[in-house]
Amino acid sequence: MSGNDRLDLGPFGIYTFDFEHLPAARVRDAVQELEELGWPAVWVPELLGREALSHAGFLLASTERLKVVNGIAQIWSRGARWAHGGALLLADAYPGRHVLGLGFGGEPKPGVKPLGAMAAYLDEMDGLETVNPAPRGPVRRILAAYGPKMLELARDRAAGAQTYHVNVAHTAQSRELLGPEAFLAVEHPVLFESDPDKARAIAREHLSPYLSRPYNVAKFRRLGYSDEEFGGGGSDRLVDDFVFWGEPDAIADKLRAHREAGADHVTVQVIGVQPGRSAMPQWRLLAEALLPVSTM
Repeated sequence: MSGNDRLDLGPFGIYTFDFEHLPAARVRDAVQELEELGWPAVWVPELLGREALSHAGFLLASTERLKVVNGIAQIWSRGARWAHGGALLLADAYPGRHVLGLGFGGEPKPGVKPLGAMAAYLDEMDGLETVNPAPRGPVRRILAAYGPKMLELARDRAAGAQTYHVNVAHTAQSRELLGPEAFLAVEHPVLFESDPDKARAIAREHLSPYLSRPYNVAKFRRLGYSDEEFGGGGSDRLVDDFVFWGEPDAIADKLRAHREAGADHVTVQVIGVQPGRSAMPQWRLLAEALLPVSTM
């Protein structure tokens, strides 16, 4: 499995849970419009039931140029052999368009350390022999990473790292640790709401689960947030750092700060959309604010 070839997903992409709630025909229409709008990449999680590699394959088959990233495929959802085989097939079928994002994910495993589990999974992947034909281009993988040791593993054993729900300071720290060559993608939630009270209420609802998970809390503490800021859904400072809200142009300026801090790619998650509905209106506005005119 190739790890260290430099990735190019463009400066901005779309991260979405929306497709978990939509029938296949609506997903196909949505992803085709994203491609027409000029979005270079779409990221999909594995959390609510859709299996990562079949999901990625469907999105790739529905489009011609769009790059599809598993953000993330959980290592507990399939053995390393099957992740390896699935990534080989997608790399062969859609050269240069699929990225296997791997992460610990899911419910905590008592007694299992994320770093050790990920290293063992990569060891198994890299030690496999297979009769499956090798693709013409590289199989690309990245790792979900927050802490220094997982970032180092992403630097050394993959093409780079994906961070999720981080602030700009974390992006600068990650780039310093990864060095200049490793790929760094940063996910960031955004909300199209200009009223501060309404925006922060929606953002707090979104952030609430993350403020009780040990690994996320450890990440927030490392970034200088106090325990008092975790209560009540998060302080204004914390909420405003982790969810960018407001008008499209203001949101776009805040997202560019991640790029200035060292991110190769920023993947944007629109929140505040009811399950079963699409964020396409917001994706269209973000395309106008973020994407080069030449790609539209």
